[in-house]
Amino acid sequence: MQKYIEKVEILIEALPYIKKFRGKKVVVKYGGSTLAMEGIKRSIMQDLIFMHTVGIMPVLVHGGGPLITEKLKQMGKKTEFIDGMRATDKESLAIVEDVLFKEINRGLVDLIKQLGGKAGSINGKDFIQASIHNEELGLVGKVKKINPEIIIKKKNLIPVISPLGADKKQILNVNADVVAGELAVALKAEKLVLLTDVKGIMRNSEDETSLLSTLKCDEADDLIKNNIIARGMIPKVGACIAAIKGGVKKAHIVDGRLPHSILLEIFTDKGIGTEIVR
Repeated sequence: MQKYIEKVEILIEALPYIKKFRGKKVVVKYGGSTLAMEGIKRSIMQDLIFMHTVGIMPVLVHGGGPLITEKLKQMGKKTEFIDGMRATDKESLAIVEDVLFKEINRGLVDLIKQLGGKAGSINGKDFIQASIHNEELGLVGKVKKINPEIIIKKKNLIPVISPLGADKKQILNVNADVVAGELAVALKAEKLVLLTDVKGIMRNSEDETSLLSTLKCDEADDLIKNNIIARGMIPKVGACIAAIKGGVKKAHIVDGRLPHSILLEIFTDKGIGTEIVR
């Protein structure tokens, strides 16, 4: 009987958060090594279905880094990262789009449907206007404009979005964290949640007890300048800061390796990762 009481208590703890966020949009970015963890992938999709069922509007932006790297390796191509972003040439771009949209995106949509949810695939190139980031990165785009209407129209579905953009000439590879942050602003989302494969932002990357549970935007800027936030965490934190400054109320960097990490962060009093606030 005690275990059932504990389950009810968890629901009661979640109730005020459900009421608070009902009807609000929450943009979730999911990628990294957890894409290959079938059990974790399943729990993340269940979290999104739960949110959608109780009236919250989740929007999923997925990455595909490790899977793209592996595919490029099979094709005999090396991967170079600059400040956490993948340098992309024309041949690599074709592989990137194929992995992102045909494999990962459609796989996630199918899984959501298998679990009883409703989802729809969206290729970012259809609504994200981008421009070349810089010559060093090649066919990597920075977001110029987002037309969110295609997503708003899918309010009865969970939109699953591949992080691609386009200019007038070509498709561009856009960092998924950046897409998620810019999309959160365009949708006037309540929250941005970035799932990663670390506990959150730590003062010492080797010491998980140094986790920062709350971080202000100006403090995050200082941590980047002092190289405490480095490599792949730079675009994540940059996306969070841009989202907050663009009107999103809170951004969260959460350990996606934990089962039901989204619900634990949003629907519990303590949370589990790092929240970034104005």
